[in-house]
Amino acid sequence: MSKKNNLLVAASGTGGHIFPALAVSKEVEDEWNIHWLGIQQRLDANLIPQKYNLKTLNLKTPRKNIFLLYQYIKILMSTFQIIRILKEKKINLVFTTGGYISAPTIVASKLLRIPVIIHESNLIPGMVTKYFGFLCNYVFLGFKKTNSYLRHCKTIFTGTPLRDQFYKSHPLPEWVPKGKGPLLIVMGGSQGAKAINQILNESLEFLMKKQFRIVHIVGQSNQKPFHLKNSKNYIQKKFTNEIAALIQNCDLVISRSGAGTINELMEAEKPSILIPYPDSKNNHQEKNAMILAASGGSVLINQNKMSKEVFEETLERIFKIKSKKGKNHYEILDLMRKNMENNNKIKSKNEIKNYINYFLKEF
Repeated sequence: MSKKNNLLVAASGTGGHIFPALAVSKEVEDEWNIHWLGIQQRLDANLIPQKYNLKTLNLKTPRKNIFLLYQYIKILMSTFQIIRILKEKKINLVFTTGGYISAPTIVASKLLRIPVIIHESNLIPGMVTKYFGFLCNYVFLGFKKTNSYLRHCKTIFTGTPLRDQFYKSHPLPEWVPKGKGPLLIVMGGSQGAKAINQILNESLEFLMKKQFRIVHIVGQSNQKPFHLKNSKNYIQKKFTNEIAALIQNCDLVISRSGAGTINELMEAEKPSILIPYPDSKNNHQEKNAMILAASGGSVLINQNKMSKEVFEETLERIFKIKSKKGKNHYEILDLMRKNMENNNKIKSKNEIKNYINYFLKEF
């Protein structure tokens, strides 16, 4: 069979949309010519390989103001531009992961009778999945419970595919602070998290006194000249490609609770403190975080209730030393680790690949 089948991947904006789409694309690239549809001035240009033929649209993120309806109309008007792309590239199948680029792509696909699949990684489905999912041939789900919100869609539980690095064991990177103190990985997702960065800044003196070792991923737009930047036990970076190695080898992750992060923590069986982004649509980050909090593998702290005192008290509780049979250990942290081992993991890429390849055409 010659590789004449053309797949359009529509994923843009944040790592939560892009990374699962990249994982799927790598899995099916031997059978499909992949074309990628993104948005200008987002992360797309930095993350999408050249071989995936990235094409970007000039769309703006909708903002809550009096022009919100006009913004949504403008996004939907890009349907006509996408129709031209679908025809020009002779697309046989569309795969998308949500976000506002998905809505016009789904509509364009249906108008041209091109099969379309959407993957919903959050527990609470996003707006596009909620209102346009019924137009898709399949809605792949990252969590089983999401099905209850999508009664009129053809849903399939697949889990959320992760980057390859999370399915392999890695040593701790050489640049990580050395020592015996507990290693914390602090991150706010691909966009960074101002509130997490700020609380860490305020608690640096406490953290250094307690001899924590810290790798702080501040994000592309949130780097600040913290007083202890790059000291012996504190390393600050805007971005790293070694995130799987860091999560696998640390003692605790402190992070936002996007669906990608939740699944990465589950795969690595790593305890965490999760601080959901309070303005996420439908409060989906808090719902995501509750999955791990309910299992006892994570501590959830709401941002509006977070303070320097709450943050430091939570860390002290998790890392309180107990003595058992003459040996010291962190009782609560060990329990959180054990609870993370009980979370069900699913290898989703093969299942998603099989469904996508169902649409392969013989030429």
